[in-house]
Amino acid sequence: MNRIIISEKGGFFMKSINDILISRWGPAITGAFVGAAASLLVFFGNPGNMGICVACFTRDIAGALGLHRAGVVQYLRPEIPGFILGSFLAAFLSREYRPRSGSSPIVRFFLGFFAMIGALIFLGCPWRAYARLAGGDWNAIAGIGGLAVGIGVGIIFLWNGFSLGRASKSPAWAGAVMPLAAAALLALLFLRPLFGPEGTGPVFFSKTGPGAAAAPVAIALGAGLLVGWMAQKSRFCTVGALRDLIMLRDGHLFSGVAAFLVSAFVVNLLLGQFKPGFEGQPVAHMNHLWSFIGMALSGLAFTLAGGCPGRQVIMSGEGDGDASVFVLGMLIGAAFAHNFALASSGAGVTANGMTATVIGLVFCLAVGGLFRMKMD
Repeated sequence: MNRIIISEKGGFFMKSINDILISRWGPAITGAFVGAAASLLVFFGNPGNMGICVACFTRDIAGALGLHRAGVVQYLRPEIPGFILGSFLAAFLSREYRPRSGSSPIVRFFLGFFAMIGALIFLGCPWRAYARLAGGDWNAIAGIGGLAVGIGVGIIFLWNGFSLGRASKSPAWAGAVMPLAAAALLALLFLRPLFGPEGTGPVFFSKTGPGAAAAPVAIALGAGLLVGWMAQKSRFCTVGALRDLIMLRDGHLFSGVAAFLVSAFVVNLLLGQFKPGFEGQPVAHMNHLWSFIGMALSGLAFTLAGGCPGRQVIMSGEGDGDASVFVLGMLIGAAFAHNFALASSGAGVTANGMTATVIGLVFCLAVGGLFRMKMD
């Protein structure tokens, strides 16, 4: 009898939490949690102003898997698998697990590819852009401005009937591929198996640089699971926030961005991590023009694909095959960015990176102009 009562109380508690997250306050609550978590993860060991960055963490995972050999950015960040598994559990337990796919997958792959190129020109995804600003990095302002412009251009395409087509229902097992991949990444992180005559493993871990800076695995994974759960229920999205604000005059999702900024700023202030200025900021450069252009590319790609990188990762966990393809595009984009000297560094932007950004803009503009369907 006691077990039944405890089970009922636990179920009621979870239902109450989920009801709050799907309410009008959900994005703000999620944003506040993500912002606080981003600052706290820096305190616990993640790189400066990089407590949470979907682009940077995906880049680190690509390096850890040997897809690129930039030795300072190789680590199996547990936050990303945490996002996917947290989202999967939230969707599955609330019967929102609905596998679907088939909406222009190859186009979505290259949107993810070029979104990553733009993010690594700036050195951060939208989540990190706001985290950098909340940490006092004024260089982030240029990136956020570019992000807004890219979203604005994407909105123009949406107003003119842009669509990548509708997804269709997929078999139940198809939606489990990304959660299984996330579990495999965690297994590699914990087991660190070694293969080959030289005793080298299939997984590489940085010994210096940003890749060597990491919060304890239990804390990072726990934060990732909670963010995945909360973001799945609340539909938290930093790109959708500005899109809905402009297109629909709806500030529901934008409240999450505002809460993120305030929460991250307050925690940074309390922990002594708020260091305002342009120079000497961690994992950042001062080429504001290309920060703006890089994030304009990312903002456009994210808008055409239907959500920021965090939202794409979350959707991949709840069974969205199209979002999974976008995430894989980001993973390969990160590998190309470092193998072909496209990614920026604290020293600035590379010539190859500038060229790739222009190519990405041409691609995204072509996609936006060519994929039009009449609005019903």
